[in-house]
Amino acid sequence: MSDIKSYETALNPQARAALKMQHPRVIWLTGLSGAGKSTIANELEVALNARGKHTYLLDGDNVRAGLCSDLGFSDQDREENIRRIAEVAKLFIDAGLIVTTAFISPFRRDRELARKIIGECHFIEVFIDTPISECERRDPKGLYSKARSGLLKNFTGIDSAYEPPAAPNIHINTIEDSVAHAVSKILEVIYKAEKTHILPAPPKK
Repeated sequence: MSDIKSYETALNPQARAALKMQHPRVIWLTGLSGAGKSTIANELEVALNARGKHTYLLDGDNVRAGLCSDLGFSDQDREENIRRIAEVAKLFIDAGLIVTTAFISPFRRDRELARKIIGECHFIEVFIDTPISECERRDPKGLYSKARSGLLKNFTGIDSAYEPPAAPNIHINTIEDSVAHAVSKILEVIYKAEKTHILPAPPKK
């Protein structure tokens, strides 16, 4: 690793963000399987896009099918899964994008690692809080029934732990909050965060 040196590109992250006239962010959604992360993330990206924002959505199943297809669901593999996602999200931040991620990311230490990799000023943690009984009732992929019957091992909430965030930036209770209300709450925090910083000046033509 000592022979690897970072290559300084002609354009820096500030220049890329200035071109898009936005503050790059990672909106990190965490919660149990079936909590509603992907649904909320998708609607959030649509809402941001409608407001002229440049975005990308990283979803758990999509990443598992490609970038992390070599990983299982042991604690060690889950940790590596989150590390890879955080590194990819950091690259998107450098590109000036607003990134929404939808991953169970069950362990606090892994989410804190993601925050450290991405950077505190870019990281917004959103806890999609849904009781496991409701997640099991929805069970959109039939995973809980498989886990209960022993056909699926290391399943979060059944035989693998989920550690909820102690102090998330945003707390969404899906029993009380509709998808639309959840998206509005997240947008409010994003725009409030933007007001605390000076937007980068657009590049001179």
